[in-house]
Amino acid sequence: MDQVRDLTQFPELIQFIHQAKENLSPDFLLIVLGPTASGKTKLAVKLAEVLDGEIISADSRQVYRKLDIGTGKDIKEYNQIPYHLIDIKNPDEKYDVDEFKNDFLFAYQDIFSRNKLPILCGGSGSYIQSLLESRPYSSVPKNRELQKELSVFDKEELIEKIKSYSIPADFKIDWNNQKRLVRSLEILEYLSNYELPNSNGPLVKNYLILGLNPSLDIRRERIDVRLNSRMEEGLLEEVKDLIDSGIDHEQLQWFGLEYKYVSRYLQGDFDFSQFKEKLRTEIHRFAKRQMTYFRKMERDGIRIFWIDSQ
Repeated sequence: MDQVRDLTQFPELIQFIHQAKENLSPDFLLIVLGPTASGKTKLAVKLAEVLDGEIISADSRQVYRKLDIGTGKDIKEYNQIPYHLIDIKNPDEKYDVDEFKNDFLFAYQDIFSRNKLPILCGGSGSYIQSLLESRPYSSVPKNRELQKELSVFDKEELIEKIKSYSIPADFKIDWNNQKRLVRSLEILEYLSNYELPNSNGPLVKNYLILGLNPSLDIRRERIDVRLNSRMEEGLLEEVKDLIDSGIDHEQLQWFGLEYKYVSRYLQGDFDFSQFKEKLRTEIHRFAKRQMTYFRKMERDGIRIFWIDSQ
């Protein structure tokens, strides 16, 4: 199913597109976000073609080389539009929101230097939000040893540990995400010994966010079709190649649902039909969590203009 045929599907954008080049400030950032399989990349590419733009990826997994099918890079969709922050890390390297902010800023300034429009596109809400808000706790330095120690605990155990600390009133904790719970503990441990580092304001102040949110039925259909396509394209073989290259099963757990469940299938946790159904179910749940995060961004004061992508 072609998710974004042309921009006539989005009449509310037509006036914006016609006026954009005259009225946009020199530091303007256009952002396209939405849950998985919502058609973000196709829309971003169409906008880049009309507005003479380049795309910056806001995807926490597409930064990795060799993670192609499972992350849905779909490089061919970009046509001739330049893109940034894709295939910039090896699978055995760590990547986090602070590195993303540094890499984003470099790409953002580079695009402006060539009089192009930067278009940020992706579904990693925490990455996007990190650019738009002053987030002092993100300046707490990483403690890789502590992260490794905490990674073996499940969510309930991490929550119990967090509750043993004095939690600042303005410190927001995502209680449903194991990796973010680990980061929260890392920050709380740091604050028990040191003062909070000084932080600057948001990286981006002048922006417009377009959100794609197809109906639940359409989203589910697209996810199912895309999962079948990825299986046909060689998802299992991609994961096997990663393992052959030295990536172990523990590392695969951190690369997202596709890699996690293929890893478990290859280790014999499921038969093929069980594996595919569990992965399908978890991707649907992931899309729901993405929408929950975007709604949280709105509650935090970040305005998203939702457009009909059906």
